Amino acid sequence: MGKETGFLEYERKDRTYADPAERLKHYKEFVIPHTEPDLRLQAARCMNCGIPYCHNGCPVNNLIPDWNHLTYEGDWKNALEVLHSTNNFPEFTGRVCPAPCEASCTLNITDEPVTIKSIECAIVDRGWQEGWIEPQVPASKTGKSVAVIGSGPAGLACAQQLARAGHTVTLFEKNDRVGGLLRYGIPDFKMEKHLINRRAVQMEAEGVNFRTSTEVGVDVSFKSLKENFDAVVLSGGAEDARPLGIPGAELPGVRMAMEFLTQQNKRNAGDDEVRAAPRGTLTATGKKVVVIGGGDTGSDCVGTSNRQGAESVVQLEIMPQPPEKENKLLTWPHWPLKLRTSSSHEEGVERDFSVLTKRVVGEGGKVTGLECVRLEWEGGTMKEIAGSEFTIPADLILLAMGFVGPKKAGLLEQAGVELTDRGNVAADTVSYATSEPGVFACGDMRRGQSLVVWAIREGRQCARAVDEALMGVSELPR
Repeated sequence: MGKETGFLEYERKDRTYADPAERLKHYKEFVIPHTEPDLRLQAARCMNCGIPYCHNGCPVNNLIPDWNHLTYEGDWKNALEVLHSTNNFPEFTGRVCPAPCEASCTLNITDEPVTIKSIECAIVDRGWQEGWIEPQVPASKTGKSVAVIGSGPAGLACAQQLARAGHTVTLFEKNDRVGGLLRYGIPDFKMEKHLINRRAVQMEAEGVNFRTSTEVGVDVSFKSLKENFDAVVLSGGAEDARPLGIPGAELPGVRMAMEFLTQQNKRNAGDDEVRAAPRGTLTATGKKVVVIGGGDTGSDCVGTSNRQGAESVVQLEIMPQPPEKENKLLTWPHWPLKLRTSSSHEEGVERDFSVLTKRVVGEGGKVTGLECVRLEWEGGTMKEIAGSEFTIPADLILLAMGFVGPKKAGLLEQAGVELTDRGNVAADTVSYATSEPGVFACGDMRRGQSLVVWAIREGRQCARAVDEALMGVSELPR
């Protein structure tokens, strides 16, 4: 806890943002952090609630009251140690996690939860500034080798934990840089990529060998990994995007969100335009943009479109508009369904709910509009409202409707592992073992599309399971 009466004395005060007119001019992060005195007062609000529901709300089970109290006391170094004991990359989650811990905070019953996410981010940022974060090189090597396939948050966490346990770890990444969707799916204005780079440097010093531009199942066979490593971890994510599946969806102006976001991140990294856009340059500049999908990826498309100078941006969601405020008696301490307005939404967008897309309209091979119809929902079943058809003018339609699971071609076909009825790799959350001996799976490839914080949790737990399978016992934390 922080100060015994802190939650009574101090109001919640979260980080603020730079003005939209200013931040739309660039792709840099625009969050304005707390001053140290303000941060310590916010940490002081952590109350002695008896049962810290935030532990359960956080997928990595962060020891939130502990590092809140240390922050309140100004003991930053020990706060960092406690934070790192459950989370390998708090600078990632401190920027892009939706903070289910805050939804579970006891003070959220009155809509004033502790600013957990902001405090977490401040602790780890302070650690980097002070030089406290150093490689943790194992005292000895085990003689065992592990191949980790996919360098998203699950693969990174798994590889780092296994290297610290003394195993020889090789991390395979099909892209030219490590990070997975952290690198190419999340816009730089939400998380700048130097944060990934410095963790990669740390991991290399700890013994992780990065093999970038190497797609397992294409550039190297899965069989060769099985033959040359003592264990293999599948952490390739869930990249099979849900298709639109309506007439006209084949037009070139209908594109996947990940293609759009990846191109901009590559430009920001200084990549050559041709290299960044193998299917042709994709920008929203001067265009009427329609984003289909109301989640985080759709929000990222909105923010990127506005920075590229779109003429207009409309975001469609098939589900009804959630309530602005949840019923705490029914939802707390669980993650509630309610209307969430992101910083990208605040920069300019027209949002529309209960909308079903029917046909993409085109002329001369170019997208000109999107035919839609309004829906009514009864008992979880949707019904089209007669006479509610309408057409939205559009030059570019971005599909941000989520993912249906991992891609099957190449890696999973060669691995031969059993899949669940939803198309994910079948493995439990204790052994993380697949149907193939010596092959493990974690992250979105195992659980389906999810959050960065869930990926980190699974990567850590999978690392312990692999270590235990190889050595008979493990001292790695879960």
